Amino acid sequence: MRMRGVVLDSRRWLILLPYPGGERTPNLPDAAGSLLGMRIANMTPPSMARAAVEGMLCGMADALDELRGQGLAVERVVLIGGAARAQAVGQVAAQVFGSAVTMPRPDEYVALGSARQAAWALSGAAEPPRWPHASERMPCRSI
Repeated sequence: MRMRGVVLDSRRWLILLPYPGGERTPNLPDAAGSLLGMRIANMTPPSMARAAVEGMLCGMADALDELRGQGLAVERVVLIGGAARAQAVGQVAAQVFGSAVTMPRPDEYVALGSARQAAWALSGAAEPPRWPHASERMPCRSI
C-alpha cells in the first residue's frame, strides 16, 4: 500500500479503514470499516494506535484530494481537536497530506469560528475580521 510516496509494509503495519458507519467525504454511505494486516507481531497497542491515526488522516486526505480535484490548491492544513494535541499526529499528518500542517495551541476553535462568522455577518464587511492566533508548523517528515 502506498501513502503519499511511503510504502507501508503489511507485515509490519496495520491498516485501518475507518468507515464503520459509512463515510461522508468522499460520499460512501455503504462503506464498511476494516482492519487489515493483523499478525501476532503487530497487534500491539502502538501499532493499533498508529493504524487508527493513519486511517483517520487518510480519510481526511481523501477530502483534500476532492478539493484538489476541483482545482483548489491546498497550501497548508490546520489540525484542531483532541488528536491535534499530539505532535506525532502532526508529523504523520504532514506525510499523509503531502503539505504543511499547522497545529494551533489548543483552544475552542469551533466556538471561536462561530463567533467570528457571526461578527462578520453582523458587520456587513466584505472580509472576515482579523483575529490573532498562535500556531506551530509541523514539517513533513518520513514515517
